[in-house]
Amino acid sequence: MSVAIENFVKILYHRSQDPELDTKPGSIAKSLGISQAATTDMARKLAARKLIDYHRYRELKLTPEGEKEAMKVLRKHRLWETFLHQTLGISLHEIHREAELLEHQTSDFLASKIYHYLKKPQFDPHGDPIPDENGKFHPHQKQLQLSRARSGQTYEITRLQSSDKEFFDFCKSKQLSIGSRLDVKQQFMDNRIIEITVSNHTLLLSEDISRLIYVKPADHTAKSSAGS
Repeated sequence: MSVAIENFVKILYHRSQDPELDTKPGSIAKSLGISQAATTDMARKLAARKLIDYHRYRELKLTPEGEKEAMKVLRKHRLWETFLHQTLGISLHEIHREAELLEHQTSDFLASKIYHYLKKPQFDPHGDPIPDENGKFHPHQKQLQLSRARSGQTYEITRLQSSDKEFFDFCKSKQLSIGSRLDVKQQFMDNRIIEITVSNHTLLLSEDISRLIYVKPADHTAKSSAGS
């Protein structure tokens, strides 16, 4: 499968999983940095190959076969991110860029070898689930964006959804990492600011930041792992 097709089904899958995004050809074109005409042409080709459902003036949708192909690309991408971070110590903002290149050059055989070498990881360093060899994965239960968390509750960070260096530098400096526990003190809804406490430090986060951090209700029987 070509790089262009792999990128197309991956972007389509990503956008279909986000309730705030759509999968209109124009939106897919913008995400891929190509013209809408090129997007429509690709959509027709993939529809002929039974990878997507394409109808004029409607959003694009992956078929079961198309979703299977998207899972293969995501699996390779996230396995490479995990390998690069755990084995080579490459930073969180750099592994995404490198994995974008490596995912297209990786056979299913090599992906399987990496998967078993890493002892079958379920999540990559950003907290995203890694599909297994059958395209199945185990998402975090009760996960939500920090921007939607409730005041007075304790949460555990499960995912950092970004590839931006400044974002990860900020998170590292404030001890916001996967597994860190935090207390939501107050939501300032009108100003779109959330007040949290992590590692005994109080932080005020804008919605632009808190929307990139995913959390789940903390297990109160576990020991605090803030800053781990």
